Amino acid sequence: MTKEEIIKSGNLVQKKPTLMNDNPMHYCPGCSHGVVHKLVAEVIEEMGMEEKAIGISPVGCAVFIYNYLDIDWQEAAHGRAPAVATAIKRLWPDRLVFTYQGDGDLACIGTAETIHALNRGENITLIFVNNGIYGMTGGQMSPTTLMGMKTSTSPYGRDVNLHGYPLKMTEIAAQLEGTAYVTRQAVHTVPAIRKAKKAIRKAFENSMAGKGSNLVEIVATCSSGWKMTPDESNKWMVEHMFPYYPLGDMKDKE
Repeated sequence: MTKEEIIKSGNLVQKKPTLMNDNPMHYCPGCSHGVVHKLVAEVIEEMGMEEKAIGISPVGCAVFIYNYLDIDWQEAAHGRAPAVATAIKRLWPDRLVFTYQGDGDLACIGTAETIHALNRGENITLIFVNNGIYGMTGGQMSPTTLMGMKTSTSPYGRDVNLHGYPLKMTEIAAQLEGTAYVTRQAVHTVPAIRKAKKAIRKAFENSMAGKGSNLVEIVATCSSGWKMTPDESNKWMVEHMFPYYPLGDMKDKE
């Protein structure tokens, strides 16, 4: 059967999104970023927004998404992606504008930009990959590192008396007047991947419909930073991350 015949027959399980190029991905084995990249590419393609999508990626592992998805990209200083996205969307309101950020970026140095862009109801989407650690720069503790979790800067585990509590950005975003859709998903299983894709699609559609700001958190793994195998990382995420960062929609303003 030809590719066209396979697609028409409904037997096509998956294919590489046309927006993803052939550059070899540099991510560590088991990293969640590659899966999220694929979902973003699929949604943009299915929405027919290939020529109107603009992504903003700042610093950290998330920055390299520009090297794998062939859409327009704008770099941003660490944490400033929501501010840059705000400017782009206001200048070109017909564009699909989104950020792609990690927890050290969005929830630490970019906390102010994140909260205020969401609270203003900017018609953008923030994709937030949360693995609870600074993966690229040496495995340091991030704002979302769990209590007791060991990192290079908390070798004895995160201590509330020294470091405070892990920051739940998605719960905070759900309380803001300007947010239209706030959700937390994961990509560790096929059903989870399907839910995450639907969430990204809904957020992007809200952005284009002018309904307000949207936040899609993806609870993710960092095998290298966590010092685990990919399989161990997934199990640890389910057992430890999910209880503190439960999956599901936090806000859906229809």
